[in-house]
Amino acid sequence: MNYHRYYPVDVVNGEGTRCVLFVAGCEHQCPGCYNKSTWGINSGSPFTQSLEDQIIKDLQDTEIKRQGLSLSGGDPLHPQNVPTILKLVQRVKSECFNKDIWLWTGYKFDELTAEQQAVIPYIDVLIDGKFVQELADPRLLWRGSSNQTIYRFK
Repeated sequence: MNYHRYYPVDVVNGEGTRCVLFVAGCEHQCPGCYNKSTWGINSGSPFTQSLEDQIIKDLQDTEIKRQGLSLSGGDPLHPQNVPTILKLVQRVKSECFNKDIWLWTGYKFDELTAEQQAVIPYIDVLIDGKFVQELADPRLLWRGSSNQTIYRFK
């Protein structure tokens, strides 16, 4: 898996102070997408064990308390990203007590493959659906267009 940016401290992409990872790769390529640079599956830089370790360290930091991890992109549930994302969310849940995980995907929840569905038990909030420019509304919280749904699992 490749990624474009990692922000160890962010207050925009989900509730509270968070770590945010923007991954590479998106099949949806929605017109009006604000993050087109992340579409290419081979764009960005390789996601390394070192970066995974840093995310865990940042989530465990007691000086700057984070509520959790946000995964965006690109699309974290792009088929080529799923194995790495699954490993990451499993590790976060086992090593970072009481941290939540938010994930944005262009796939609809009820259309996820079995491989994509394997990630769901480890996340707390899913925002699904493609960005639709005609339904864009800047007043919406955590989503870009009104067709997108926010699922809170825990």
